[in-house]
Amino acid sequence: MQILNREVTSLRHRRSSFGLWRRRSALAREEMRDGYLMILPWILGFLFFTAGPMVFSLYISVNEWDIIRKPVFIGLRNFRELLGDKLFWKSLYNTAYYTFIAVPAHIVAALLFALGMNLKLRGIRWYRTIYYLPSIVPTVANALLWMWVFNPEYGLANSVLEFLGLPRQTWLLDPALAKPVFIIMSMWGLGGTMIIFLAGLQGIPQVLYEAAQIDGAGRWALFWHVTLPMLTPVIFFNLIMQIIWSFQIFTSAYIMTGGGPLNATLFYVLYLWQNGWGYFRMGYASALAWVLFLIIMAFTWFQFRVGRLWVFYETES
Repeated sequence: MQILNREVTSLRHRRSSFGLWRRRSALAREEMRDGYLMILPWILGFLFFTAGPMVFSLYISVNEWDIIRKPVFIGLRNFRELLGDKLFWKSLYNTAYYTFIAVPAHIVAALLFALGMNLKLRGIRWYRTIYYLPSIVPTVANALLWMWVFNPEYGLANSVLEFLGLPRQTWLLDPALAKPVFIIMSMWGLGGTMIIFLAGLQGIPQVLYEAAQIDGAGRWALFWHVTLPMLTPVIFFNLIMQIIWSFQIFTSAYIMTGGGPLNATLFYVLYLWQNGWGYFRMGYASALAWVLFLIIMAFTWFQFRVGRLWVFYETES
């Protein structure tokens, strides 16, 4: 009789466990279904507006297409044509010139401003707002403003040079000065990067500074041995984002110079746009776009590989 009671009890326990498992499984399926329903708009947007156009552009890159007529398959001819295209190499050089000068200058300046905005001063919030505002000015308005600043006849830049007793410059009309002008312009919008650096600075534990000060560290030692190492993940993030952004400079060059003078400001994306919507060479423009994608991917991969040597994460041993 006792054996029979134990068997009945065991059977009831198994039935109860099985019922609990079924309810949990049903609940998990419902949660999964609800989760997919919640992200369905993003999935559809990604498929229709990102992945779909990318696949189509890859198809167009091996075709000759002017939008009006049907695409004609030409294989890798568009990519082979790039190698002999002088304007392709010129636009790549202009973009690389801009990237390798503007990005380091932007990162250093944003970090310095963030250090200043991290000080506990009266009215510091107003200063932060003032320095951040230029970064949210629309690109077109920003370009028009700088066209006035660097106007060779009545621009503010030449007025400052005359006040200092220096000769006037033609700025955007001079092939030697046009790219440096765009680099100067890039410094105007460092507010976004500054805010990210400021958030990183405020996330550094104060106990680290206190411990270093007890050991006799000065301001420079605190910055070099505490602030900078703890800030390397933020520097790494800003560096990647700024390089990606710099390779896609377009609007300001399109409005201010159109690629001139003498193709001195013919940046890569501007040349891509000219081929696609100026000459209706959609296949060639798609090939340019995929080359740009591979270049950015290569730079990003290289940064992640090199970043292991200098980026410090608190979670790592």
